[in-house]
Amino acid sequence: MLELWEVTAGAEERVKAAEILFDHPVDLDATRRFLEDEANRLVIAYVDGQPAGFVSGTELTHPDKDRPELFLNELGVDAAYRGRRIAQALVARLWELAQSRGCRGMWVLTDESNVAAKKVYAATGGSRQADQVMFGWGEG
Repeated sequence: MLELWEVTAGAEERVKAAEILFDHPVDLDATRRFLEDEANRLVIAYVDGQPAGFVSGTELTHPDKDRPELFLNELGVDAAYRGRRIAQALVARLWELAQSRGCRGMWVLTDESNVAAKKVYAATGGSRQADQVMFGWGEG
């Protein structure tokens, strides 16, 4: 059974217990700072009680915009759980959270070669922005 759990401040140990989903070891201090910031969102998916995936995002506010937008920062599903629409469920839940907080939109960047991500984002109602170009600084 799939369960989506929105992680809130004080649940750092729950994030640590789902560490296998992340690219690097979970740092409890960084997790605490992330969760205490009201602009951040983290949802973890569990299948039969086991961590299966996560999605994170951050609300962005700007002086000339009447409402914030949500940047989908990272999406990951453990290889053992791929192909079960968990990624779609996570993205849909993040979009629901964004809307409930009054965000005017949600956006994400991905690599052209990331076929799986492009499929997930399209399947959840995202539309490709053909004129977008990304620049990066530092380690990214």
